[in-house]
Formats: sequence, C-alpha cells, structure tokens
Amino acid sequence: MAVLKKIRSRWWSQGEEEDQAEGFAAPTASPLVEVRYEVRPLTVAQLDECWRLDQRCFVDGEAYSRETFEYLLTAPESVSYRAVTPNGMMVGFIVGLIEPDHTGHITTVGVAPEHRRRGIAQRMMEKAEDGFRRRNVRVVRLEVRSVNAGAQQLYRNLGYIVTQRLPRYYSNGGDGLLMIKSLV
Repeated sequence: MAVLKKIRSRWWSQGEEEDQAEGFAAPTASPLVEVRYEVRPLTVAQLDECWRLDQRCFVDGEAYSRETFEYLLTAPESVSYRAVTPNGMMVGFIVGLIEPDHTGHITTVGVAPEHRRRGIAQRMMEKAEDGFRRRNVRVVRLEVRSVNAGAQQLYRNLGYIVTQRLPRYYSNGGDGLLMIKSLV
C-alpha cells in the first residue's frame, strides 16, 4: 500500500509540474461541480444585491451608484435580467433601456469574477435581445472598453460590430468602442 501511495504522489506531482508549466491550475482535492445558471427578470426587489455585485464586477471606478441602479430598475423602458445559481444567489446582471427612437441600449453587463467564462454573459445578452425584440426594438447598441478584448469578442460572436471609437469615454480616461447589432 505504501508503494502505491508513493507512485501516486510522484505521478500527481509530476503532472502538476507539467500543468503549471503549461499554465493550467493544479488539480484540487474536490471535484469540479457543474453549476447550472438560470436567467430571470431583474427587478427593483433585487436592487441591493445587484448593486453589491456591481461593486465587485467593476472595481475600476465604473461601478454604478445605488441610485443609478434604482433608476434603471424602475424605469418603464428597462429590460433587465439576472443570472442566478440553483440556490438563488445572483452571479450576473444585465440592464438595458429602450431609448425614445426605439434603439435598445445595453447599459451594463456584469458577472461575478468567480463565475466568468461560463457563458453567463452570452445567455443574459441573448435574453435581453429577446426582451428588446418583444418591445419592437430593431437595433441594439452598447459601449465597451477598447482594452476589453474578451467582452469585444463575446459581442462580435453575438453579431455586434464596432461602429465608432469613443476617445476618453470612461471616467478614468479610457477609450470606449460603440458596437451595434440589428435585431431585424
């Protein structure tokens, strides 16, 4: 039995070294559990939970104030959803507004850092687009940081195209990109 433990420890430690050299995380003691997320409407009833999650998602000074979220979630032109775990914990949110010209505007999308890269933002984007379609929106726009390659790729994969660079768009002086998508 001691020999088997020794062989296993050598095999695992060698595999961990190879994985670390290739940029993979070492295996953990507990197996990975697949989490299933549900996308539900986001209302003012979830205001505080959404605001707290926003503070975690946007640590670069671009988080919204609680008052801004209250406005966004109570506006009649709001199209808003949240992603939740099976136990009901919010791990993502998306808020959009229908503008007077019937353009949909995705104002914010956030996913908890520990839940990113699992398709949550894509599912929420698709749900928001469906919400816009039901309200006769034909074009959706959004702004994204020019340095946020991951988000830009997600939006491109969903059919958005860059139409304009927005110099110094963000409060920290960072440039933005305006992206649009036709829903027709």
